[in-house]
Formats: sequence, C-alpha cells, structure tokens
Amino acid sequence: MAKNKGHSARWLREHFRDPYVTKAKAQGYRSRAVFKLQEIDTRERLLRPSMVVVDLGAAPGGWSQWAIEQVGAQGQVIALDILPMVPPAGVQFIQGDFCEDNVLAELQNTLAGRVVDLVMSDMAPNMSGMAAVDQPRAIYLGELALAFAQEHLGPEGSFLLKTFQGEGFEALYEAIRQEFSGVRIKKPSASRGRSREVYIVARRPRRNNGAG
Repeated sequence: MAKNKGHSARWLREHFRDPYVTKAKAQGYRSRAVFKLQEIDTRERLLRPSMVVVDLGAAPGGWSQWAIEQVGAQGQVIALDILPMVPPAGVQFIQGDFCEDNVLAELQNTLAGRVVDLVMSDMAPNMSGMAAVDQPRAIYLGELALAFAQEHLGPEGSFLLKTFQGEGFEALYEAIRQEFSGVRIKKPSASRGRSREVYIVARRPRRNNGAG
C-alpha cells in the first residue's frame, strides 16, 4: 500500500508540473490529451468541416472538444465512454461499455445510417500495473475499435487508435495494415517519453462492409 501511495504522490507532482496540463487549463480544454490529437491532426489533416466523427473512450472530453471545433455545426461528433461525462457543446454522448452489444446498438442507432469519416479511439483498460493483464486488455479494445471502423467508415475514412507497444502489438498493427491503404505510427510530443502508448493513423479502408 505504501508503494502505491508513493507512486500516486509522484504522479500527482508530475501531473501538476506538466506544461501540457497548464496549457490545457489556460486554453479551456478538459485534458492534456487534446494536444496529442491536435498534433496528429495538424500533421495528418484528419478532421475537416462537416465530417462525422466517432470518439471512443472520450472522457473527460478533450478529443471531442477539438473534434467539434474542427467539424463545425454541419458536422457530427458522437462520443462514447464507460465513465460519465458532460459532453462539450455540440457533441452527442453515450455512456456505456463499448464491449456490450446494447451500447454498440445505441451508437449505431445514433449514427442513423450515416457513414463515418473518422473513428478515433483513446480507449484504455483500467490499469492494474500488471503488464500480463493490462496489455491483452488494451489490444482487445484496439481490436474492437478496428472492427467498428471496418464496418462504419466510408471509402475515404480514417482510423486513429491509441494502443500500447508490447505483446500483441505487432499482430494488431499488421491487422490494421491489411485493412487500410495507408498506415503510420505516431508518438506525439505530449505523449510522455516513458509511456508505451503509440498512435496508429490508418486511412482508406480496403473493404467497406457496411459503409456502402
């Protein structure tokens, strides 16, 4: 217990000294994670006006904030998370577990048949600190997000996935490469150097099972 308390104290000190945390507060964003998306979007031009975007693992809402700013009033951002969240203005929010069929059905009903232009997933499991437990869970969430993207993206659609390097990563990456015409790995500046997280940007699905 003492070790966990020490780790938490160090994390809190680091968090409040983090320049991205300060910057997020100053600019009115809900989390430092917005700057990861912002950097990737600036370089990759993922978000444009009038797009339909699905944000998986959205809480506390930083990615949704950035997305709705980019797509504008003619666009649509649907955010989903197992945690409660007051959605940013203009964002539709579904609270529920993406792994459950009824939650996925609600998401599909909210889309109302519209083709998705961007699926972005910042989902991560509740970390236990045990790599043998956490890593498979993270890869599984990535696989679920990929399956959703395959079914709902249009022919020019894009997929942005946060995942973690480790066991299962190469297989997941190869699966994405098989399904999309252009795939890149990104490590944005706001991602802490010691973190195993990376972001996979994938464009133009090779097959569109349900988007036509």
